[in-house]
Amino acid sequence: MPSSRKRYPGIHDDAAGGMTDVGRIIRDAWVFAIIPEQETCRGWTIDQINALYDKVSEAWSPYGHLASNLPPDLQTRHRRIYAAAVLHARDHGWNPELGEEEV
Repeated sequence: MPSSRKRYPGIHDDAAGGMTDVGRIIRDAWVFAIIPEQETCRGWTIDQINALYDKVSEAWSPYGHLASNLPPDLQTRHRRIYAAAVLHARDHGWNPELGEEEV
């Protein structure tokens, strides 16, 4: 199937429990309320993911792409979302000690 026809499985069904580049884009979109936290992006095309990436990158820009530079409300939201993501990923076999090819 051509890559333009591939569809994203959704963050909860993504490889490594969602600890992928696309998973990070989605979680960051949740942090900045670009998409609602209930949106898993299941069925999205690469073009839709790329457009989301552009919005997320723009949202990060004023903060130098560093969570430590976020205002307190966004830091709290970021910590909550990423802590839950780590728990989910570990429950689904993700090991931060292993490289992606070893998972």
